[in-house]
Amino acid sequence: MWPDEAGSNASFYGRFDTMRTTIDRAGRLVVPKRIREEAGISPGSELTIRVADGRIEIEPAPLEVRLVKRGRLTVAVPRKRVSPLTDETVGRTLDQLRRRGIAEDE
Repeated sequence: MWPDEAGSNASFYGRFDTMRTTIDRAGRLVVPKRIREEAGISPGSELTIRVADGRIEIEPAPLEVRLVKRGRLTVAVPRKRVSPLTDETVGRTLDQLRRRGIAEDE
């Protein structure tokens, strides 16, 4: 969580209260660096965008996978090359899920 100018936490359960940005004449939007980092997006990342309940929602596009039979198991294999997960990424994801009550503690 990052403090804002008033010293309060700008993040609550992985969601930012507010961060201002502008849209240029061509309709391009600059996503602030801290939000890009928190969302795990970088230049070239594919995003999905939609309007829901009067809000614009932008999020990383889901990873396209294909199901492959490996022995007795069926596993999801990414259609595009992806970097391996790091311990830090897995830990951060588990922390976020635990805060939401989705993941149980080990």
